[in-house]
Amino acid sequence: MSDLLVRPAVTRRQKQDFLQFPWTLYRDDPHWIPPLRGNQMELVGYRPHPFYEENEAQTFVAYRGGNVCGRVAAIVNRAHIEAFSERRGYFGFFECVDDAKVAHALFDAARNWLAERGIEKLRGPANPSINYEIGTLVEGYDSPPTFMMTYNADYYPRLIEQCGFRKAQDLYAYHGRADQLPALEAKRGELIRKIKEHCNLTVRPLDKTRFLEDVEAFLEVFNRSLRQTWGALPMTPAEMRYVAKGLRWLIVPELALGAEIDGRLVGAVFALPDYNPRIRQIDGRLFPFGVIRLLRRKDRIKKLRILAANVLPEYQLLGVGLVLAMGLIPKGVEWGMQEAEFSWVAESNSLSRGALEKANARRIKTYRVYDLDP
Repeated sequence: MSDLLVRPAVTRRQKQDFLQFPWTLYRDDPHWIPPLRGNQMELVGYRPHPFYEENEAQTFVAYRGGNVCGRVAAIVNRAHIEAFSERRGYFGFFECVDDAKVAHALFDAARNWLAERGIEKLRGPANPSINYEIGTLVEGYDSPPTFMMTYNADYYPRLIEQCGFRKAQDLYAYHGRADQLPALEAKRGELIRKIKEHCNLTVRPLDKTRFLEDVEAFLEVFNRSLRQTWGALPMTPAEMRYVAKGLRWLIVPELALGAEIDGRLVGAVFALPDYNPRIRQIDGRLFPFGVIRLLRRKDRIKKLRILAANVLPEYQLLGVGLVLAMGLIPKGVEWGMQEAEFSWVAESNSLSRGALEKANARRIKTYRVYDLDP
């Protein structure tokens, strides 16, 4: 233990050690997908990101014998403190060798940093908040994650729980196949028609002529619809603008649909191609040529991730979500989709879980968010 040191990542070398460690840890793991390097630097606060206009974080690196053996970030999310009237901090970007002593030392460093700011409770992992990557994989290690979902070694739950953390919420990923779609569409077609007629509801794709404005409008629906979702925290306007600009190159407009009632946008659904196999090919490097390899011929990507299907609270019992989800079916068929992942869905969201399970979607992965209370 005497040669184990945990240091705040302050110098350029320490920050580089923090960022590079996953490449060492997962070098023999066929399912690990590297993060986009520039995006990771922003999300941990090494480059400007709107999340850190109101929040703060400190990254830590664990060394043993001069070699990196772990990392973690301690995060103050002021939106959580204000929304829940609870002084709870977050941990994120946790990576560690299979050694409980290293994990304990990392979490102690994070807790001490938060305690200096009057925060004793801890939740995570969040990278850096619930609106980005979240959760520790606890079931489903037999395949790579889809785009913007987390992945970790199978010993992580044991390490985290040995440090005193307990389950706060599980998040599920569901899988569906293209050959299930025709039967589902035929089964629900008449119901969809009645909902549209009763509510004067129309479904439309993103407007390419006002793309950024439309994405921001969709994200506003996302913000408002999640108020009753476990742990939900709204994005700030600056974050929404930032995310909208990033999605500009990733979204396929035909796979992002809005639901309108009497001309008012009341729901939205986003599906993205699973870019992860291409991110692995470019090793997370967008420049100088990685971005071309990532984005060209998106239509060749036959797996989609449906990452958001949200309806304003006052419309959630009218069947709008079902209409949106079913509206993606012909678009997915046109795209040539072979499979789709619906992720993530909180275990407490019985409405969405029930709808997916009735549609014969199969739960394939479970991610866990942990709490640590004094």
